[in-house]
Amino acid sequence: MAELATIARPYAEALFKSAGAQSAAHVESLDALAAIAANAELRQFADNPKVSDAQVVELVAGVAGKPLSAPVRNLLQLVVENRRLVALPEIAAQFHALVNAQGGVSDAHIVSAFPLSDAQLADVVATLEKRFGRKLQATVETDASLIGGIRVAVGDEVLDTSVKARLEQMKSALIH
Repeated sequence: MAELATIARPYAEALFKSAGAQSAAHVESLDALAAIAANAELRQFADNPKVSDAQVVELVAGVAGKPLSAPVRNLLQLVVENRRLVALPEIAAQFHALVNAQGGVSDAHIVSAFPLSDAQLADVVATLEKRFGRKLQATVETDASLIGGIRVAVGDEVLDTSVKARLEQMKSALIH
C-alpha cells in the first residue's frame, strides 16, 4: 500500500527527529499504539463525529497501559487530529526502520520447520550476520510445511534453505 507509506513517512521522520538519540526508547510504545490502532472497532469509534479528538487520544493512551512519552503522545494527538489513525501501524513500521538504520541493525524474520533452541538461534543469527554483513534482530516463526531447514527474510533479501524450496526447484527443473 504505497499510499499509506507515503502518508506515514513524514510522521515517522518527524518523531525520529524529535526523539533524537532517544528514538529506540519509543519503539515499544509506538508498536503498542500501532497494535491498538489496527483494531477496526477503535477506528470506527474514532471516526464517530460525536467523539472528540481528545476522547480518542485518551482512550488509545489508556488502552496502551503505560504512560506515553511526550513525543509519542504528541504524535498520537497529531495523527488523531488529522484523521490518520489508520496509518499508525505503517508509521510504527517506518519509525522502526529508521531506528534500525541508525543503530546499524536490520530485522530478520526466520521461519523454521522446527522450533529452535536459544543456542541454535544464536548460531543461526551469527551465521546470518556474517552472510548479510550487518547486525540482525531476529524474530522466529515455526512452519512445519517447510519440512526441514529455514527461510530468512532480511529487508527485501530472502534466503530459503528449506526442503520445500529445494523440492520446488527440483520439480521446476524436471518440468522444464
